Amino acid sequence: MYFDALETRSSDQRAADLAQALPGLIAHAKTAPAMAASLQGVDPRAITSVESLAALPVIRKSDLSAAQKAHPPLGGYLPAGAAFEHVFQSPGPIYEIGRTGTDWWRMGRFLHACGVGRGDIVQNCFGYHLTPAGMIFESGARAVGASVLPAGTGQTDLQVRAAVDIGTTAYAGTPDYLKIILDRADEMGVRLAITRAAVGGGALFPSLRQEYADRGILTLQCYATADLGNIAYESAAMEGMILDEGVIVEIVRPGTGDPVPMGEVGEVVVTTLNRDYPLVRFATGDLSALMPGQSPCGRTNLRIRGWLGRADQTTKIKGMFVRPEQVAEFVARHEEVARARVIASREGEMDAMTVQVESRATNPALYEGSVLEVLKLRGKIEIVAPGSLPNDGKVIEDRRSYG
Repeated sequence: MYFDALETRSSDQRAADLAQALPGLIAHAKTAPAMAASLQGVDPRAITSVESLAALPVIRKSDLSAAQKAHPPLGGYLPAGAAFEHVFQSPGPIYEIGRTGTDWWRMGRFLHACGVGRGDIVQNCFGYHLTPAGMIFESGARAVGASVLPAGTGQTDLQVRAAVDIGTTAYAGTPDYLKIILDRADEMGVRLAITRAAVGGGALFPSLRQEYADRGILTLQCYATADLGNIAYESAAMEGMILDEGVIVEIVRPGTGDPVPMGEVGEVVVTTLNRDYPLVRFATGDLSALMPGQSPCGRTNLRIRGWLGRADQTTKIKGMFVRPEQVAEFVARHEEVARARVIASREGEMDAMTVQVESRATNPALYEGSVLEVLKLRGKIEIVAPGSLPNDGKVIEDRRSYG
């Protein structure tokens, strides 16, 4: 029923395994020049838990991009002795490595949860050109013993013809492209044998999942990135996304590296246990939230709610950029402030800024000086009750209409 025994470990066993693995991983990561700079002064022996990771700095995509421009092609993020067979390009551009010998991106665990295995033929409609998505899912298919039709994107008529001729039983690709294939098959008067779909790279709307279910296709989704591989995935229980066993996930307040309480929306920060490319506290820029409890399917790792938007909420107000990091700095200056939210709006033809502050104080004037100093703008201060701001991960909200 499970891909391996790691999926059903007790929380105590998972923590013990992590305590054993983390010090060596941190020491190994520090053999990469860029990681050594990021982790300067860090004693690997002190990093033995998720909680201890919170003291380390966060790495952002902008850091990777800047490092790769300064020190091409990979910016000094590979540890000593690292080897790779592929180099991929993502928007930015940012370059990532890939390996062919094992399920390097850990996608097999997700495909197994989808019920894909020996005897299946996977029609892999993720791109193979420059980007790693096609290879990520192909390596996962090999890990579960399935065969692959490397279909890539486009040429829908040929995709339908191949699916019929070969008898593909599973689909891998973006959620919406499968509908294009199925609809074209209907127009051509042919029936496909696809009964499972492993999707990612876009939103799987409930109505679309139901449409596939009505056609007899179980559709599950994963959350993966080119830098990190698989981060989380659905099982047949479809109650949240279970964290992959090869990563450590923290949810932090946007603009900071500070973990938020269970259930609160924040930015996804990932530490990968991949010794070929050990990124430590890599900020994905995505929003999600940890879920309490365990999946009914029996897998015991933590779950997230899935993709809930982007954390980079940088907004220009009155000609000045306001960034999540600035909002976090404002909150840090006031011990009694739990959270804050900057709202950009319009008053007539002028930009306006309101700063909502969760505090038990009653005098908004207490915060005017630090708002001006940190945000570099004057704005209206609204004090709201602690816990009353929406749990959506936003620290900057733009209410202006651009229509």
